[in-house]
Amino acid sequence: MGQKVNPIGFRTGIMLGWKSRWYASKKEFSDLLIEDHKIRKFVHQKYKFAGIPKVEIERTRDEVKVILFAARPGVIIGRKGQEVEQLQDELQALVGRRINIKIEEVSRPELQAQLVAEDIAEQLSKRSSFRRTMKRSLEQTMEAGAKGIKVQLAGRLGGAEMARREKQIAGSIPLSTLRAKIDYGFVEAKTAQGHIGVQVWINQGMYEDEIDGADAQEGQAQKKPKRSYKR
Repeated sequence: MGQKVNPIGFRTGIMLGWKSRWYASKKEFSDLLIEDHKIRKFVHQKYKFAGIPKVEIERTRDEVKVILFAARPGVIIGRKGQEVEQLQDELQALVGRRINIKIEEVSRPELQAQLVAEDIAEQLSKRSSFRRTMKRSLEQTMEAGAKGIKVQLAGRLGGAEMARREKQIAGSIPLSTLRAKIDYGFVEAKTAQGHIGVQVWINQGMYEDEIDGADAQEGQAQKKPKRSYKR
């Protein structure tokens, strides 16, 4: 049977870079890994509504650089950057190292699978119809310029006694094509009847498209014949 592998883990090291970039000896590795997990968990819990699809971490010997990608950076920055300073102090207290925070804005949140999944989960928690919510997300993402999207919900949908799965697909989702830029997001919606798992796959196009576009322009410039004018 075909096994479903996480599309981000599948492409890491081939098409995608790592989310944590640092090197450590065997002795320190496990502690630093747990530290990374604590930082991510803390940031996601504190800024649930800032729309943070991913947190990247880089380390040098004496400091930890935390890069936050946010759909609403204003929520994290706060007035005159007060919130950032507070977050910096809290993270330093959490891990006991010097922290350097960098915030980057996510230009199109509709194309980030994690943010789409969080939005669906929020709607389900507010007791809205799951079919309508799925359909709306599919339409919004396709309008934003995605090549394809797949949404799968699993659990007691609509408060049913029996748990089940529902799936909706729009466009194409080539999961086994490594060149395809596929983003994946997962979140659990907490409803009164129980948790509902929300999975989202978004096809953002091919990785080559960006490179090929530049190469094609260069090639066309070279192909233009040189005109020689004779008098």
